[in-house]
Amino acid sequence: MIFYVGLLIVIFAAGIRIVFEYKRAVKFRFGKFVSVLKPGFRWIIPVIETVQYVDIRVITINILSQEVMTQDNVPCRIDGVLFFKIEDAEKAVLEVENYKFAITLLAQSALRDVCGKAELDTILSRREEMGENIRKMVAAETTEWGISISDVKIKDIELPENMKRSMAHQAEAERNRRARVILAQAEKQAANTLLEAGQLIDQSPSAIKLRLYQTLADIAAEKNSTIVFPFPEEVLTGLQKGK
Repeated sequence: MIFYVGLLIVIFAAGIRIVFEYKRAVKFRFGKFVSVLKPGFRWIIPVIETVQYVDIRVITINILSQEVMTQDNVPCRIDGVLFFKIEDAEKAVLEVENYKFAITLLAQSALRDVCGKAELDTILSRREEMGENIRKMVAAETTEWGISISDVKIKDIELPENMKRSMAHQAEAERNRRARVILAQAEKQAANTLLEAGQLIDQSPSAIKLRLYQTLADIAAEKNSTIVFPFPEEVLTGLQKGK
């Protein structure tokens, strides 16, 4: 009697399963799917029934660096990161053998496909859009597996050294162009201001003298040994006419 009681206790203990809140247990009986066990204390029939645990938290997968030829024929290496979550534990177990491995290969293929159809400037400046396109492409396949793709981020874009130098020269040339444009605009504004000031001074001869005295005062403040005495060009014009 004690033997049978002990045997029952052993069988009962062997069938105890604890399912954590962040997991689901897919139960099989004689190899056939039965149900998905919710979190908590669960019991299965030893030997006859088995369970396979599935993590339903957000899982991160690194997309290994891929050699990509962009639409404008620039070779580069791009890597990223993918976030996914299992929505249906039954499909994740029954529909695909190894969902992590399958998603990894899908993400690598999608990254090469999406980035290969875009120009390098687009990839560099619109990473969010590229990541969203990759996410949609992968999600179209994984929906049937009960898996949702949360997000895809492009982490790093590695360019050849000669391309880096070319882009640096391009950026430098662009900065020089902007500096020259700004300088030309400043000269234009200064010329307009000087024109207005000259027209205003021409209206009063005393204003010209005051400006002349102010210039002399500024020169004297520097304690220079030589002072260049400025005078209006109109004086020379008057002298030439007198001859």
